[in-house]
Amino acid sequence: MEKISFVIPCYGSESTIENVTVQIKQVMNTRKEFDYEILLVNDCSPDNVWSVITKLCEKDAHIRAVKLAKNFGQHSALMAGYTFVTGDYIATLDDDGQTPAEEVFKLVDKVKEGYDVAYGYYAERKDNIFRKFGTMMNNKMLEMMIEKPKEVHLTSYFVAKRYIIDEITKYQNPYPYIWGLVLRTTKNIVNVEIKHKERKEGKSGYTFAKLINLWLNGFTAFSVKPLRLATGVGACTSVIGVLFIIFTIVKKLMNPELAPGYSSLMAVLLFIGGMLMVMIGLVGEYVGRIYICINASPQYVIGEQLNITENDMVCGKEKE
Repeated sequence: MEKISFVIPCYGSESTIENVTVQIKQVMNTRKEFDYEILLVNDCSPDNVWSVITKLCEKDAHIRAVKLAKNFGQHSALMAGYTFVTGDYIATLDDDGQTPAEEVFKLVDKVKEGYDVAYGYYAERKDNIFRKFGTMMNNKMLEMMIEKPKEVHLTSYFVAKRYIIDEITKYQNPYPYIWGLVLRTTKNIVNVEIKHKERKEGKSGYTFAKLINLWLNGFTAFSVKPLRLATGVGACTSVIGVLFIIFTIVKKLMNPELAPGYSSLMAVLLFIGGMLMVMIGLVGEYVGRIYICINASPQYVIGEQLNITENDMVCGKEKE
C-alpha cells in the first residue's frame, strides 16, 4: 500500500489546524488504497497551537508532531518535518486552510504519471494585495536568479516523490529555501490548477521583513548572479565616471571662465559612494552567511516530539 505524508508547518493556526487535519482525513477516506500520516511542525507559535496539536495526536495515531525550540521560519520548519516522513509521496500545504486538502489527489495522480513534483497553481488567488505582490516578486526572483522556467508556478502547496525529499534533506546549511532546493534537484515539474480558498480566520505570518529575508535566502544560497550584477554595475559606474571626466575637461577647455562645479562633483561622489556601499553590503551578506554556515548554525532545533519513536525512519539519513 502506498503512503502519503502531509507536512504542515504551524504558526498562529490555533483556530484552523484542526479543520485542516479533518479535511485531510476526509479526502483520504475516499481513496482507501493509500495509507497516510500527518506531520505537524510547530514553529514556536505564539498562540496555543501546540495544545491543539497535542490533543490531535492523542486522538489519532496518523497525526505526529514536532515542536521547534524557537521560531526558525516556514522553510526550516518544513525541513524539520521532512526529516521524519515515511510516505512514498510527500504533500506540503499550509496550516490556514487556504490550500485545499481535498484536491491533493489531483497532485498525487499527476506525480504518478511520471513527474517528480506537482505544484498547485491558483488561477485566482484569495490573498491580499501584499501577499499577491510578494508571490509575484518571489516568482520573478526565481526566474532571474535560479533560472526557474517561466511556465512553472511555484507555490506552498505541492506533492513530491520520496526521493526528491530525500535529496532535499541532505542540505544542512542554516538558510534553507525549499523552492531553490526543488529546482536544483529536478526540472521534471508540472502545475495543476486548483482552487485557492479564502482565509477565514487569522492572518498571514509573513511580514515584509520576513519576505525580504526569504528572498535573501533564495538568491544568496543558490545563485551568484547578484555578485555578477554588482560587478556589472561597478563597471558601468566606472565608465560613467570616465565619460564625465572627459566631458568636464572638454567643457573647461571650451570655456576657461567656467567656475568649478561643486554641486556636480558632490552628486558624482554621492552616487559612486552609494553604489560602493551597496556592493560592499551585498558581498558582506554573502560573507556573513558563509561565516554562519562554517559555525554550523542549525536549521532547526526540535524541543518536543509526539507519536514519533526511535524506530521511525529518518528521511534521507540513516539511523545511528
